Amino acid sequence: MGIKIEGQIERVNGREISYSEFAARYLAKNQPVVLTGLMDDWRACKDWVFTNGQPNLHFFSTHFGKSKVQVADCDTREFTDQKRLEMSVLEFVNHWLQSSVESLDGNGNGNGNGKSVLYLKDWHFVKEYPEYVAYRTPMFFTDDWLNLYLDNYRMHDDPDAHQENNDICCSDYRFVYMGAKGSWTPLHADVFRSYSWSANVCGKKKWLFLPPPQCHLLFDRNMKSSVYSIFDDISETKFPGFKKAIWLECIQEQNEIIFVPSGWYHQVHNLEDTISINHNWFNAYNLSWVWDLLLRDYKEAKEYIEDIKDICDDFEGLCQRNLAANTGMNFKDFFVFISRFALANVVELCYLLGESKSESWCSSSMMEQFALNLASIRKIAPKMISEGGVQGNLGILDLREALSDPKFLKLCRELGRIYAVIHEEEKWSSIVKEALMDDFEYGSQVCSPEDLVKFIEYFVSKLSANCTEQNTLLSVLYDAQTNQQN
Repeated sequence: MGIKIEGQIERVNGREISYSEFAARYLAKNQPVVLTGLMDDWRACKDWVFTNGQPNLHFFSTHFGKSKVQVADCDTREFTDQKRLEMSVLEFVNHWLQSSVESLDGNGNGNGNGKSVLYLKDWHFVKEYPEYVAYRTPMFFTDDWLNLYLDNYRMHDDPDAHQENNDICCSDYRFVYMGAKGSWTPLHADVFRSYSWSANVCGKKKWLFLPPPQCHLLFDRNMKSSVYSIFDDISETKFPGFKKAIWLECIQEQNEIIFVPSGWYHQVHNLEDTISINHNWFNAYNLSWVWDLLLRDYKEAKEYIEDIKDICDDFEGLCQRNLAANTGMNFKDFFVFISRFALANVVELCYLLGESKSESWCSSSMMEQFALNLASIRKIAPKMISEGGVQGNLGILDLREALSDPKFLKLCRELGRIYAVIHEEEKWSSIVKEALMDDFEYGSQVCSPEDLVKFIEYFVSKLSANCTEQNTLLSVLYDAQTNQQN
């Protein structure tokens, strides 16, 4: 069965577009784009690639050879993904080089040597080698709540498991991928329905995209299982809508970065030997996608074990444990996450307003950013309240305790620094004043989505009352909250 391909992914020179333009055209509209001109000064583009564009595999084996990595066997399916193996980088490189030599005959043509094509995926390179600065995250992707949070906290704490040294539980979503020509990734939408960006350090990829409004066409009649590879012989009986899907194709060249929006299913093929750097992330623009996925996965987890509900002492707790295992977080994890970011944005907004009064300066774009962030969180909280699985205390965030926590203060500083760079605010200070919240009159704890809504509304009212006529950006947040309530 052939597939229908129509349309192209836009290409933009990243040096000729501002952050606000990028946010309005691609983040807010959830549209893909290819960016050029942003990788010229990356160390990875020098150390990892020969001048002829081929990957310098020897560099990896000599500098990072002992690292243990996950490798996908592209020729073997295991459940809904490719079979995963664990090996060292040195073992992976040796397999790659040996396969390359054996696949060539005397004329330099591939003869199919029968060896599996392996694809190194999800290598947490930044976490493992923090002192080796292989690249700088492009400005367009720095508003990254997911990795900023994971640099300071675990996404999920399992009280039944010892996690003191478990790096996976407290890891990040910054990856290196390496694969020979012919390696590929099956059809999927990204983890948490996050955004992702992928930069080709060397090689060429073919991407096939399907916009979210068409994604139901990829599933079977019961909306349970999806197509594994769009180039398989797809059963029209099992997947009756697949032939109606209209795909976008994009060829990504060396030194190009592709932005993948939330909820876009995609399949990727390496047309040449390829090394890429990939991040998953989310922020105020796509936070609702994360909650929607979490809710859907919760309902599926609950339905799957519904038959033991009457004999289970803590059925809801079991549902939440299964949700965390399957999705990477549960309702409590998500609630604590958005609560911490709500407080961080309030702290930064208070500081911004305080500085604008004392020094007669104010970055309207930064104010608008903090207002957007709080409005996004305020929009999600009522949705959590309306769901049966969100009951009682989800987690206790002690506000005063957080304000004295070095990890939280670091998160605040990093958040402010990121927006100062994005919005070109040179006067911004990275220091969070300890006395900033001395007059913190709000109750000391946020324990439920209802508490979170009240917390945001309290500070919106308080800060709005302190705004001058010239500084009315907080009214944007106030209006957004009013509209969400009506």
